[in-house]
Amino acid sequence: MDKIAVNQKEFEIIKLLGKGKGGYSYLCKDGQKQVVVKKIHHEPCSYYTFGNKIESECNDYQRLSNIGVLMPKMLDVDKAKETILKEYIDGPTVYDLVKQDCLPEFAVPFIKEICQKLYASNTNIDYFPTNFVVQENQLYYVDYECNDYMQEWNFENWGIKYWSKTPEFLQYVKDHE
Repeated sequence: MDKIAVNQKEFEIIKLLGKGKGGYSYLCKDGQKQVVVKKIHHEPCSYYTFGNKIESECNDYQRLSNIGVLMPKMLDVDKAKETILKEYIDGPTVYDLVKQDCLPEFAVPFIKEICQKLYASNTNIDYFPTNFVVQENQLYYVDYECNDYMQEWNFENWGIKYWSKTPEFLQYVKDHE
C-alpha cells in the first residue's frame, strides 16, 4: 500500500479522492480513523494563477473559519513537504448527487445562506459541485480555496450553472468522464 507523510507521520493511502487546481487529495487511514491528505502540486493551470499554494491554503482556511463556513478541520500542515492533513467528511459530493438527480432540496438554499456570509466578507469560494459534500443534512465545503469577491465568479453568476443538469454541467460530465 502506498503511504504519504505529513510532518513525518505516515498515512496509508486508501484512494485518490480527486485532483484540483492546487493539489491531489487522498483518502487515508490514520489508525482506525479516515483522514484526507492533500499534496500540493505545481502543474500549470491555464485559468488560475497561484502564489505560494501552501501558504494560500492556510490563509484561506483561516479566512473561511473566521467567516463561519462549514468545512473539514485542518489537522496539520507540513509546509516543507507541501501536505495538509484534513478531517474527512464522509458523504456524496454535490456533483455526484446532481448526476444522479438526487440533490437534496436543502442544498441550494443552504449554499445561498453561506453566500450571504461570504459576500458580506468580500469573499468568493470555488462553487464547483465537487467541492461540496453532503453529510447529515449539512453541506460542507471540502476545499479551502477562496478569493476576494468578484460578481462574475459568485454563486448566482457562475456556480449555479453546475448545481443542476444545465448545459454547462452536462458538457463538463461529457468532457471529463
